[in-house]
Amino acid sequence: MPEQSNQIGSFRVKKANWNFPTAILFEEAVRRGEGKVSVGGALVVATGNHTGRAANDKFIVKNAATESRVWWGKVNKPFPQDKFDGVLARVQKFLEDKEVFVLDAFVGTHPEHRIPIRVITQYAWHNLFIRTMLLPAKPGEFTAKTDPYLIVDLPGFHTSKEEDGVNGPTSILVDFQKKLTLISGTEYGGEMKKSAFSIMNFVLPQQGTMPMHASANIGPSGDTAVFFGLSGTGKTTLSADARRTLIGDDEHGWGSGGVFNFEGGCYAKCIKLSPTAEPEIYATTHMFATVLENVVMNPQTREIDLDDPTLAENTRACYPLSYIANASKNGMGGQAQNVIMLTYDAFGVLPPISRLTPAQAAYHFLSGYTAKVAGTEIGVKEPQATFSACFGAAFMPLHPTVYGNLLAKNIAANKTKVWLMNTGFTGGPYGVGKRMSIQHTRTLLNAALDGKLDGVKFVKDPIFGLEVPTDAPGVPAQVLNPRETWPDKAAYDEKARHLARLFGDNFQQFADQASPEVVASGPKVG
Repeated sequence: MPEQSNQIGSFRVKKANWNFPTAILFEEAVRRGEGKVSVGGALVVATGNHTGRAANDKFIVKNAATESRVWWGKVNKPFPQDKFDGVLARVQKFLEDKEVFVLDAFVGTHPEHRIPIRVITQYAWHNLFIRTMLLPAKPGEFTAKTDPYLIVDLPGFHTSKEEDGVNGPTSILVDFQKKLTLISGTEYGGEMKKSAFSIMNFVLPQQGTMPMHASANIGPSGDTAVFFGLSGTGKTTLSADARRTLIGDDEHGWGSGGVFNFEGGCYAKCIKLSPTAEPEIYATTHMFATVLENVVMNPQTREIDLDDPTLAENTRACYPLSYIANASKNGMGGQAQNVIMLTYDAFGVLPPISRLTPAQAAYHFLSGYTAKVAGTEIGVKEPQATFSACFGAAFMPLHPTVYGNLLAKNIAANKTKVWLMNTGFTGGPYGVGKRMSIQHTRTLLNAALDGKLDGVKFVKDPIFGLEVPTDAPGVPAQVLNPRETWPDKAAYDEKARHLARLFGDNFQQFADQASPEVVASGPKVG
């Protein structure tokens, strides 16, 4: 075990609290006034101005490790090495008189693909958060020879637009060559989690393993299912099924050894969480040391109100995976037999479920169509149609086709079935139609995973080319065909053609690197 001193790599601090267990971190957070205890023992915290990721404030240092590998653009914005080094020097000075909390952990349950990460946090509750989300190292697993990636999380340190060339006091600066991420000026816990995810997305493809912004579970017969989707599309809700074993709710790898979780915890949206529709997740909001971000609580009774969006629409619950009764003990599964791509269609024109060919699977994976859900990112007040490559472009440093090729390889090798599910609107667009019934979504999902759709008739959607079932047990036939749910069929056709054009316009960025078969599998405007 390395010496647990006040010197942490190149950082010297006043006091370093190394690898505190959950109970002590909980005590420290309460003692310091960082959070309050609710009925059931959850820790309720507020994250101030930042109630979602500061996506526009993330930069990657352009150097020998990244110059030719990173997909530079609006998502992966280049940052000069000298500017990063200047911020780093000020961070080192900032920490000299600070007490911090240090966690030694791993990302990845698979022993051959995990990477070591050391996290330094200014807040006790941030250390509790990341301890819950990652996989804490066991005694002896971190040695003097361990060369971990380092994440330094400092809400109290502010960067400068004028001096540093960032947007303002908040920034997420990533130097893959130094194996160092600096998070400044935000109290939102999710920045640490996604920083660890971004590291895996940079490292794993070199090993031939696909990193995925996806949840995963295992059926009674041992069949593994993977759920792709951006925040708010239902990854966490749909993968937490009492009939199936949960591998994880957000981040996984898929390679020769099967599907494996990156994390040891879950980070679930909990606004309007239902004890009836989502009982497993709801129960965790009343368990010891679950971290509840921006959830409103009665100061006298300490009862929480999951329906109140006063502090944020993007309220979150961070809890250990073990709090889900049917969670996997080792965080690993076999090769995926089903892949489900989830989209929150704000236009209300995509069917609730459809079957994809391998070429369509690649097209929709690279497209990553959904809608940004209110509160997930700063400045998003209502759903907006968006395309996020790989259903997670914000966390993918490499070109999307790198991940797309790995997906195609895995699908072909395992004869995996691929489904597209719309968990968004039906009967009209946002503001006119209604949200897809969670009961219908679950029924259709179970039918797909259980093979009950294998024998039914499918018809091809004339615009999107998707194979849509004409019948499904427990779901009215009208629901399966989105056009039939719209009172104005002409309005549906117009909106569907509009979305098809958006798909085509977006895919132009991949047309030169995707195969002709994949390009041709996209929607047809006519």
